[in-house]
Amino acid sequence: MKIAVAGTGYVGLSLATLLSQKNEVVALDVIPEKVEMINSRKSPIKDEYIEKYFAEKELNLKATLDYKEAFKDAKYIIISTPTNYDSNTNYFDTSSVEDIIKKVKDLGIDTTMVVKSTIPVGFIEKVKAEYNINNIMFSPEFLREGKALYDNLYPSRIIVGDNTINGEASERAKDFAKLLKDASLKEDVPVLFMESTDAEAVKLFANTYLALRVSFFNELDTYASVKHLNTKNIIDGVCADPRIGSHYNNPSFGYGGYCLPKDTKQLLANYKDVPQNLIAAIVESNRTRKDFIADEIISKNPNIVGIYRLTMKSGSDNFRASAIQGVMKRIKAKGIEVVVYEPTLKEDLFFNSRVIKDLDEFENMSDIIIVNRPDEEMSKDKVKAKVYTKDLFRRD
Repeated sequence: MKIAVAGTGYVGLSLATLLSQKNEVVALDVIPEKVEMINSRKSPIKDEYIEKYFAEKELNLKATLDYKEAFKDAKYIIISTPTNYDSNTNYFDTSSVEDIIKKVKDLGIDTTMVVKSTIPVGFIEKVKAEYNINNIMFSPEFLREGKALYDNLYPSRIIVGDNTINGEASERAKDFAKLLKDASLKEDVPVLFMESTDAEAVKLFANTYLALRVSFFNELDTYASVKHLNTKNIIDGVCADPRIGSHYNNPSFGYGGYCLPKDTKQLLANYKDVPQNLIAAIVESNRTRKDFIADEIISKNPNIVGIYRLTMKSGSDNFRASAIQGVMKRIKAKGIEVVVYEPTLKEDLFFNSRVIKDLDEFENMSDIIIVNRPDEEMSKDKVKAKVYTKDLFRRD
């Protein structure tokens, strides 16, 4: 079976790799360098499992810049293009998804589109009416940056949203779920079928709950810091309750990354005509946390503040919307110089802050070094006294 995957970010490339074990997969992207890397079996994103599968597995996978080549004879076209949140419209920018939908419709091919990009609640029904189509479904993804293929190999659940008939899932929804399940390595994966609008809501509510949990433990840490209490003792005591558990409880500078900031804001926008207090509080809590972190740094009166790594998660090379950038902006607004050490950056400046390429130089010139998740380098005795972090458990 031929499957096309439009977009080769964390979602698209991990799915393309997963499904190419047992199917012919053609990945479509608009960036020539990414296409060339994939065809040379080099991952354009940092993901340990993708890199391993590229090196060790026989994959029926190729990449192309030509959408006609990618879509021809494809039974499924998976759409995993970016949908960034537009703060001016309070809405995801779904133009890249709609561009693929238009191309597929214009080709007049017999295929089923499966949207994996995160979209607003009601999007699938909207495009069905707008483009007069029915060959489209939504299947949310639940992946971590840097561990996307692993999370596809061992999925927490598989959800496919499509029109049901008398409560029964469509055959195409069942077939697509089976594709994902057969390619996974986990036994007894829960499979849920529902309407597309319900599936869209699942994605936004799931990520907003994760943001809520991050915000809760960050506010716990803020309280403990102001009241001079032991944050770790409190968290250990709270999380000993099995109803709460010890996951997602490590304080940070705020939730960030590609999904949580935009998904919480989109969900809040979807509440426009619905009473709520909590969803707005989650979004506001993240701003407050970054204010608190910046104020703590500023109170130490540093001349130069160093930012060690812009990435949010260990094992990731992505720093889109990372919380530490919000902290940076607040510190710079007070006239304090900020320098950055980020090996993935080739530029000499990052938002007008100097990028220091030499680690020793960076460590020596920084009065304080802000680190979201310390690694071995930031745990050495020579820099320990300079390091500012909220990390307690050495994990994300």
